[in-house]
Amino acid sequence: KIIGESLVALPQGLALMAVGVLLGVPMSLATLGALLPVVIVIAIYGGTFGLLVLSNISSQRAANQIFPFVMLPQFFLAGVFNPMHGLPPILDIASRIAPMRYAVELLRNVYYAAQPTGSPPEMAPAAVNAGVIAVSFVVFFAVGTALFVRSARNR
Repeated sequence: KIIGESLVALPQGLALMAVGVLLGVPMSLATLGALLPVVIVIAIYGGTFGLLVLSNISSQRAANQIFPFVMLPQFFLAGVFNPMHGLPPILDIASRIAPMRYAVELLRNVYYAAQPTGSPPEMAPAAVNAGVIAVSFVVFFAVGTALFVRSARNR
């Protein structure tokens, strides 16, 4: 299940990188090469989060109805469209709970580290983001797998 979800997410991540290049986002081959492993890690990370979320959902219809309520808040709280720093306290807490925040920040860490000039926006260090991803990956994998096996046995 995780591999399947990751294989769906990976082409989407690569397509976004291609769109960035087409839109003129400054990316050298070295930057693209540095971003590729991060995109792969994020795709697998998203697959484990998807397993956790979908492990207790009984039908495709229910998943289609519930998933926007899980993903859309993360887009807004992860800093995809707006800055995360300086948020009101309740939104800051929600942002720190959202797994997508750390994936977006890690991608930004690597992108700005590969750029020769320019000042990066305020964000957590790459080691913090990678650490949160690693720990939550293990939790998502363990809990998601256990819940998925349990729900598969009960069907």
